[in-house]
Amino acid sequence: MTTRQLPTSVCCYGALRRAVRGVGLLYDQALAPAGINAAQYNLLRSIEKLGSATQSELAAELVMDLSALGHTLKPLVRDGWVSLLRDADDGRRRLVTLTSDGRDKLHEAQQLWRPAQKRFETVLGEKDTQRLLKLLDHLASTDFSDAFLT
Repeated sequence: MTTRQLPTSVCCYGALRRAVRGVGLLYDQALAPAGINAAQYNLLRSIEKLGSATQSELAAELVMDLSALGHTLKPLVRDGWVSLLRDADDGRRRLVTLTSDGRDKLHEAQQLWRPAQKRFETVLGEKDTQRLLKLLDHLASTDFSDAFLT
């Protein structure tokens, strides 16, 4: 593994964005045969995990703002993988759910994602993968954002 020597004043945000773009490209390539990218795959997985969730609940789960979520949902709705239905209890809210085609697309993509995930874990190493996941969960937590903002 080639490691660049970086100055100690490197911007954490820039380094995170660079890493996300680089790893995202690898996952995008792995998922391309399913006609889906890594961001769409993650969104479909989150919708499946939550079941039937409001757009606000889904945005909170993904740590996204509502406008970015709406932009990301559009092609999934267009392709028939996700439905947005009015909440029967509150007509102002829309519930996001996977359609049958969406579940099929997620299953297809999971067959490509699993070996990519295994390659990631193999290259990074099991211990470092677990440490990375724990650190990333912490960075996405409200505890971290609350501490950062105070």
